[in-house]
Amino acid sequence: MADVYDFSMETLAGAETTLAEHRSKVMLIVNTASLCGFTPQYGDLEALYKKFKDRGLVVLGFPCNQFGNQEPGDARDIAAFCTKNYGVTFPIFAKVEVNGPNAAPLFDYLKDAKRGLLGSKAIKWNFTKFLIARDGAPIARFAPNRTPASLQQDIEKALG
Repeated sequence: MADVYDFSMETLAGAETTLAEHRSKVMLIVNTASLCGFTPQYGDLEALYKKFKDRGLVVLGFPCNQFGNQEPGDARDIAAFCTKNYGVTFPIFAKVEVNGPNAAPLFDYLKDAKRGLLGSKAIKWNFTKFLIARDGAPIARFAPNRTPASLQQDIEKALG
């Protein structure tokens, strides 16, 4: 793939799309889960999205069930959970794998571009976050325990 915009993804509603619809925006791409200790970050991610969306930020959630079976539901379950419990309005995509041979190509690309702690490529847990510049270049990777609120300065800088 040439850049992040070329990746084809399935929406939570089952439609095929690419990230090109978010061209020229700053993206915060997050692997999510409904039953994780970090799940309350959904609310903080929504707050970031509302605060900065008019300036060009989009938060993109990618549910993943690879860590402790913490995203067991289907698309309808995930959508209902996110809306009812956290009022999520940012885009949520279909469930993906982020590690291993069936990892979504987008996450392989992101892991190659921005390594984790000690140069590790693997995503270690739910709510790992990738910040993408307006030109589609990955800027940073943030560990799951890094709160969305703590990313505000990085997001402000990316928004310009």
